[in-house]
Amino acid sequence: MDKQLLSIFELFPNRQRDDLIPMLHKIQDQFGFLSEELIIEVGKYLDISVNKIFGVATFYDNFRFGPRGKYHIRLCHGTACHVAGSTTILAELEKRLKIKNGETDKNGLFSLEVVSCIGACGLAPLIEINEEYHTSLTVDSVKNILDHYRENHNSD
Repeated sequence: MDKQLLSIFELFPNRQRDDLIPMLHKIQDQFGFLSEELIIEVGKYLDISVNKIFGVATFYDNFRFGPRGKYHIRLCHGTACHVAGSTTILAELEKRLKIKNGETDKNGLFSLEVVSCIGACGLAPLIEINEEYHTSLTVDSVKNILDHYRENHNSD
């Protein structure tokens, strides 16, 4: 078993079912996402079925089951953003990135996540890329923003 995973298990010595969600958070923080192998190990440690763990993890939006891209895009789809055109922005992102919500592109550069609200309604529609906000979006600004991140990646 991985030493990093063992060190996380050591934080939960009582092996209680109530430890499941905090443990999954720690594992995702350490490994970036919850792989099938990690979920199996958690099941063994806590004596919980893989199906039960997967059911709990899929109930919450903040757990991921695959790696994120270098640039993780969160698109706000709250009421204000929806009214301001987030559906059009989503379609443009999906077209330009060739991925859907919850996916990572084949190069591992971009991943896309639609969220219910980012909390900046007066700046709608907006996206957050690695904690950097891009506001009052248009189809043209989406292209420019993605080009900027691609150029930054190519200059690394």
